Amino acid sequence: MLQAGIVGLPNVGKSTLFNALTRTRKAQAENYPFCTIDPNIGVVEVPDERLALLKPVAKTEKLVPAAIEVVDIAGLVAGANRGEGLGNKFLGKIREVDVIVHVVRCFEDGEVLHSEGNIDPIRDIEIVNTELMLADLQSIEAQLGKQIKKSHSHDGESGKAVALLEGLRDHLNAGHAANTFMVRDEEKALVRGFNLLSWKPVIYACNVSEREIGTVNPWVEVVERYVKARQGAECCVICAQLESDLIDFSPEEAKTYLRSFGVEDSGVSNLIRTTYRLLGLASYFTAGEKEVRAWTFKVGMKAPQCAGVIHGDFERGFIKAEVVDCEDLVAAGSLLAVKEAGKYRLEGKDYIVKDGDVILFRFNN
Repeated sequence: MLQAGIVGLPNVGKSTLFNALTRTRKAQAENYPFCTIDPNIGVVEVPDERLALLKPVAKTEKLVPAAIEVVDIAGLVAGANRGEGLGNKFLGKIREVDVIVHVVRCFEDGEVLHSEGNIDPIRDIEIVNTELMLADLQSIEAQLGKQIKKSHSHDGESGKAVALLEGLRDHLNAGHAANTFMVRDEEKALVRGFNLLSWKPVIYACNVSEREIGTVNPWVEVVERYVKARQGAECCVICAQLESDLIDFSPEEAKTYLRSFGVEDSGVSNLIRTTYRLLGLASYFTAGEKEVRAWTFKVGMKAPQCAGVIHGDFERGFIKAEVVDCEDLVAAGSLLAVKEAGKYRLEGKDYIVKDGDVILFRFNN
């Protein structure tokens, strides 16, 4: 299962957000730096209203959403690349995740300590990003030495690696994150293999106070402009404390509570969906009387690969995929009706699965 790592300075709301995402109180959230030492790991359901729409069509009571893992990582401080604070542990854990959720404090509260003494979201972002980039420079220098030695033996792949590593080193030294370094499609796999921290996709979660939900927050506006210009990154506005309060509410109670703040949707739900999309993930469905289930696949995968998400035997023995679009099935109301409408089709091995497909795989045992 792919992982999203929650990062940021101490006391910005990471653990509170983790609790809200996982709907638990697993993470300790206290008003002092480094209250998270060993990372908390939880499974987060991906909100998808299509599951409920398919429920009456399939005549089932069981819905199984897609999921991703989230990791609450210890707060970072300046000098982490040299081992300051919990730096080595922080950097080691962030190497293991697939996407970074960077929590940025965009609220004022005299009772919640700030590790830097005052609220300045851009400074906070730059502290974290600088540490990631400095750690990447150390990693690049170590990898360069090894690749240069290999290239002397006329290893073509090593020659390509050296050129990319040197380009990335210059890019980082100029103050730019690795994920803004332009590479050709055929070079991306090689760069991913370098396992650079600042190469990972990032979402900025702007943490605001309850009184600022649904209002214009000037700090959020500054962050949105900054990260778009610097990284082309996305922002989500959340109120970690408010979302954490929803843990014990039913879905209906949560909606009513959110409406009292002037919002219709949870910021956490939007964050999860954005994370899922940023990872290049989508969902197809299987639907029957036993259950309606969302299956996660990488955008661009073909039918046999998607069958393998369920079980390896499905991929190895793949024959055909019976496919219908979720919206068409819901609109028709039944499989029989959608077949009569000519919208139920058989697809072969080259079919590229689409988000929202409802699929039944035919395969040999």
